[in-house]
Amino acid sequence: VPDMELEQNEKGEKVLPLDGVLTLGMGVLCTLAYWAPVAMENKFLVSNVIAWALAMVSLGAISLGSFQTGAILLAGLFCYDIFWVFGSDVMMTVATKVEAPVKFIYPAPPSDTPRAYPFSVLGLGDVVIPGLFVRFASKIDEALQPQNLSYFSVATAAYAVGLLTCFGVNEITHAGQPALLYLDPSLVGSALACAVANDQLEEVWNFREAEEEAGKEE
Repeated sequence: VPDMELEQNEKGEKVLPLDGVLTLGMGVLCTLAYWAPVAMENKFLVSNVIAWALAMVSLGAISLGSFQTGAILLAGLFCYDIFWVFGSDVMMTVATKVEAPVKFIYPAPPSDTPRAYPFSVLGLGDVVIPGLFVRFASKIDEALQPQNLSYFSVATAAYAVGLLTCFGVNEITHAGQPALLYLDPSLVGSALACAVANDQLEEVWNFREAEEEAGKEE
């Protein structure tokens, strides 16, 4: 274990921190529960906990660096997601055939239409990628101190609206939907609209994270 992860007790000895030991224990228990030979219907919450942990680590470790980088990334993945969901069965195959904690799953609501897969699915990338943009919005708040609307609050609301829209369309059409089709325009569009409302459009478009802070997160 790296020295930076250790704490000193009253005797000056280096020991593992209590929260680290508890986290390690929870990780081991979740892993054992996930690999237990029981149906996924009985352990989907464990899968979601592991996926949530992966998402939180990713959000804490990755930085977009600049607004333009974030906008370009979301635009590229917008096209990517649409192509692989509507133009191919690859995404649907991965989502329904590959059982791994790289997605959030929850029992699908009752329906008269038979389902080949008993869960509704939200890919981990549909949380992490937009989540990076939402987190970046908090950095804009800290730096620009908007007077009218908070970029972080608007981005959070935009994510919720985009995700609910995706779920709604999914239930109406009974067909898999590329979540980024709804999330990316919602996030980038709301951020630019918020910038206009705060009279900070140029500042937001050219906003870059402080180099020293971005360097720490890399």
